[in-house]
Amino acid sequence: MNASNPANPATFDASRRDFLKSAAVAAGAFLLGAYVAFPEAAGAQNGFPQGPYDPNFFLKIDSDNFVTILSKHFEMGQGATTGLATMVAEELDADWSKMRFDFAPADTKLYNNLLFGPLMGTGGSSSMAESWEQMRKVGAAARMMFIAAAAEKWNVPGGEITVEKSVVIHSRSGHKATFGELAAEAMHQPVPKDVTLKPAEDWSLIGTKVPRLDSAGKTTGKATFALDITRPGMLTVVIRRPDRFGATVASFDATEARKVDGVVDVVQIPAGVAVLAKDTWSAIRGRDALKVTFDNSKAEMRSTPEMLDSYRQMASQPGLKAETRGDAAAGLVSAAKTVDAEYTFPYLAHAPMEPMNGVIELRGDGAEIWSGSQLQTLDQMVAAQVLGLKPEQVKINTLLGGGSFGRRASTTADWTAEMAQVVKAINGRASVHLVWTREDDIKGGFYRPMVLHRVKAGIDANGQIAGWQHTIVSKSIFKGTGFEAMAMKGGVDNSMVEGVADTPYAIGNFAVDIHYAETPVTVLWFRSVGNTHTAYVMETMIEELARIGGKDPVAYRLDLLGKQPRFAQVVRLAAEKSGWGQPVAGVQGRGFAFHHSFNTSVAMVADVSLKAAKLKVERIVAAVDCGVAIDPDVVTAQIEGAIGFALAIALRNQVTFKDGLVEQSNFDDYEPARMREMPRVEVHIVKSTERPTGIGEPGVPPVAPAIANAIAAATGKPLCSLPFDLTSLA
Repeated sequence: MNASNPANPATFDASRRDFLKSAAVAAGAFLLGAYVAFPEAAGAQNGFPQGPYDPNFFLKIDSDNFVTILSKHFEMGQGATTGLATMVAEELDADWSKMRFDFAPADTKLYNNLLFGPLMGTGGSSSMAESWEQMRKVGAAARMMFIAAAAEKWNVPGGEITVEKSVVIHSRSGHKATFGELAAEAMHQPVPKDVTLKPAEDWSLIGTKVPRLDSAGKTTGKATFALDITRPGMLTVVIRRPDRFGATVASFDATEARKVDGVVDVVQIPAGVAVLAKDTWSAIRGRDALKVTFDNSKAEMRSTPEMLDSYRQMASQPGLKAETRGDAAAGLVSAAKTVDAEYTFPYLAHAPMEPMNGVIELRGDGAEIWSGSQLQTLDQMVAAQVLGLKPEQVKINTLLGGGSFGRRASTTADWTAEMAQVVKAINGRASVHLVWTREDDIKGGFYRPMVLHRVKAGIDANGQIAGWQHTIVSKSIFKGTGFEAMAMKGGVDNSMVEGVADTPYAIGNFAVDIHYAETPVTVLWFRSVGNTHTAYVMETMIEELARIGGKDPVAYRLDLLGKQPRFAQVVRLAAEKSGWGQPVAGVQGRGFAFHHSFNTSVAMVADVSLKAAKLKVERIVAAVDCGVAIDPDVVTAQIEGAIGFALAIALRNQVTFKDGLVEQSNFDDYEPARMREMPRVEVHIVKSTERPTGIGEPGVPPVAPAIANAIAAATGKPLCSLPFDLTSLA
């Protein structure tokens, strides 16, 4: 079977398609799946978006008998390619040792993300959920086509033919053929209009641990990332961007830069001044030699404390209502006890191991890009717009990505636009490899917004929540972009209030309002988006209400989840597996947290020890309900990785400003979690036959509050800001 055969294009809504184009042109903005609700009937196929499943567009099976899936989803370490291949191989009855993957070409009609299209893109922890029926149908249809081809070739009834580990068998006649031997005949069979998928009890791959398809290449160094790409005559480019957000280039002198050995050219583009050289080091040295004057008239000039002061001033005023249930103010007046707290969260850099980079070539008939592309459709549109081409004239070769955490899904396709601008500025006379350094990324990239929460909550004489008033201040990811109308309902940016306004806890008197901060500092979704801060506030406040009410924190949550049995199951599982309520040697504090995001529920118990205000997270026990765990090992790995990712956020990560200048620059002052800091991790997965839900992001939100609640249990001192200020515990 071959993915290059002519297609019957999948249909999609024309108005949304046109809106996508206009929005990309107008603002470079884009909407990710985190803000498109998954169907609530998680196990139901009806009502869930369906897509094309013609094996000729998703599989390559050649004479060598290897089955290569063309993954429409980007692989940035989350295991999407292995998950997609597992679904296909299950229904195809393929030999797992013969499974491979490659990335599909950028084609929205064929490789549309069914949850947040029309576009080809990966995000919102949607890959398995949106592909669940589609990829299984690809495998089932291919199996039927192989059987039909074999029946025709051997002149035997198709109903007598079986498939086992990539071999098509007719036992009565003794005929056998491998997929490779039958592929040519199978691809010419009509694609079945109806396919029957295996029931769960017949699965042999789904729900089991299989070797990841991307591991071997990454281990041996054979895997290809954008940083590995070289093209004949290629020039490397780095860009001198403004030191402050909102500033622009007023003038520059490239005299000294052009004297640097290896430097070929210097050109100005909208982002700054680009230095092109024969290699990366020469380009960096040339950039260092530039003399640039910036216009700071519209730049962010404040320091972090000043920004937070402005947030506090906004929080003291009535805001835009995001959620109202009952009468929170009256409930607080009647409350027996109240808690009033302010929470602050800093800007955060995504800091993926592989910084932004990519290669572009401009030719007479179009352009070709090699990139860790997460939103191929947007990258196509933006590059085409810059170069004066049609999107279909821009070929994107998607490569593996060395992490993303949201950064490669830029709302403006910023580094793709920069590549296109540079190659256009030199009239396409050479291939261009744009490279962001680590310092470029941390000092001038896109951040998780800085956020301030104010919460006043109270309980009645029985310890039940009497009222809850909640204010959030942050810069909006969507406000002022071309997607404001689509992404914001009633003027409310859901990415600010998710995890609060939609809390599963039964809070009768509840009010949430928001304020939008204005700053030229660029912001973007971050791994688990708004849940990075909302889960912390909700879970530490719930913990404090349980404490002042004399309630066990787990029992308190279960009471608030009384009408949510599936959520309660996850809470109970984490409590049971952690030995909640039982003393643990060497542990000073134990904390609990639960959060639901991306249709997945995760509960965590953290055990900590404290010596002279030095914190050690000893163990984290996690329970997760993500529907069908297509590969439990990948699910476990994602939770483990999320814990390491979130641990750095809890302990130290922050981007701060002094006079508008970012104070951090590299991993020495924006330090990831170290192996020596990792706790022992146990992951327990709820057995389920419900539709798969997200797993790449939901492990992040409960980590910090579980640890904070453990610290509070040990010290009696709640921590209301991230990263933790452990000096307050001394």
